[in-house]
Amino acid sequence: MTDDDLALGAREGLPDALRQLLEAYPRDSWEGHSNFNGLVQFWLERHVMFRKLTALLREDAEGAMDGRLDPEVQKARLAQYGNLLVNELHGHHRIEDHHYFPALSGMEPQLVRGFTLLDRDHHAMDGLLERFTLSANGVLQGGEAGPFREELLSFDALLDRHLVDEEELIVPVILRHGADALH
Repeated sequence: MTDDDLALGAREGLPDALRQLLEAYPRDSWEGHSNFNGLVQFWLERHVMFRKLTALLREDAEGAMDGRLDPEVQKARLAQYGNLLVNELHGHHRIEDHHYFPALSGMEPQLVRGFTLLDRDHHAMDGLLERFTLSANGVLQGGEAGPFREELLSFDALLDRHLVDEEELIVPVILRHGADALH
């Protein structure tokens, strides 16, 4: 696979070469692993939060579009939760790029390509977050919820692709080595 094939908007998952640890630590076994509690659990909860925020924003946009939600209520919630999503994602990515990815790459050098891929995703997501913000601002300035919903659907699909790939690459490394190895 080329780098273009592995771009966030092009890939359907991680290549097999980056999924080797996932085979040893399958997703359905994570919660029962002795290294799950603490960092892994917290980190996965952050991902759940991102998914819940995008779902809430989508439901609100759809509610405003079909008259179930007052547009002013949608705007207030969009301002609050949209800002939270953008700020939390930026902070989350900074910590990963500057601390976790380098440390995890040192633990599993054969997965460096995967951590480089995830870092590239973060750069791609900067553009997605900018588009999300511009679209949200359009609603806040009196625009229709429909175009924002469409932007959010695209954003959510790419965010989820990234989160799933990140989980499937990072969690097995931490389960294998323990969170203490990150310090």
